[in-house]
Amino acid sequence: MVYICIKEIFIMARQSISFTKPNDDWLKAQVENEEYSSKSELINDLIRQARKQQVQIDWIRVKLDRSENSGFTKETKEQILKQSKSLLNG
Repeated sequence: MVYICIKEIFIMARQSISFTKPNDDWLKAQVENEEYSSKSELINDLIRQARKQQVQIDWIRVKLDRSENSGFTKETKEQILKQSKSLLNG
């Protein structure tokens, strides 16, 4: 018998970015409060959240386009989105 072990390797890209003082203070506070172990972990989590949110936004846009094109409503997707945001924001 032959066993093959495949190990997945993730290569992290190093970046140098600058933050405004209020944003840097907030990042430091999250790490100090032990919400995250590092600024990098926090930034990666924020990016993951933004990517998930973009998937949801894209899904809503597709639904709005389908509804608009079906003749179901005479409102534009911009009008529907504005109403939806208004409802969400109270």
